[in-house]
Amino acid sequence: MPDPDDRERRDGKGEDLSDLAAGYRKAAPYIAASTQLVAATGVFTALGWWADKKLEHTGPWLLLLGAAVGMTGGFVSFFRTVLGKKDS
Repeated sequence: MPDPDDRERRDGKGEDLSDLAAGYRKAAPYIAASTQLVAATGVFTALGWWADKKLEHTGPWLLLLGAAVGMTGGFVSFFRTVLGKKDS
């Protein structure tokens, strides 16, 4: 007979999970989507900064372009995940 203080439960797939683990499993797609948004923005901004330095531009135009591309791609991916849109 299971102990009533046992905090593990079944997740419907035959695995025992604590409440915390079940919460992380439900939140995992959203955590990944937000991480991807930040990473895309950071990587493209860094590439724009690097390109500006490499090409010796006087203004930060490629940095701004890289940030805009990163944010746009990151937001599209984020909202596809959050709103449940699948790639067709």
